[in-house]
Amino acid sequence: MTIHRTLEAAEAAHFEVRDTESLREHYTLTLRQWVRRLEAHHDEVLRLVDEPTYRVWRLYMSGLARGRLNIYQSLLVKPDSQGRSGLSLTCADLYV
Repeated sequence: MTIHRTLEAAEAAHFEVRDTESLREHYTLTLRQWVRRLEAHHDEVLRLVDEPTYRVWRLYMSGLARGRLNIYQSLLVKPDSQGRSGLSLTCADLYV
């Protein structure tokens, strides 16, 4: 689903969109770290899942880490009956 349709659906459900950010580059770096850690802990992982599951996750994350997938993070709020959201007036505390 596109970000446009996702936010449109949120608004149709009476949410207000307060912030949306593309995490594409960040998520690529995160996935690469996850793959490295997964590979570094191969034996430990196999105590929790079987080899085919390990391979599927490794392949899935490695493929996504190529950087062509865009991930969005959105902050949505459903105001109360008086229109109050309870959120801060600035974004400063979102990044603490």
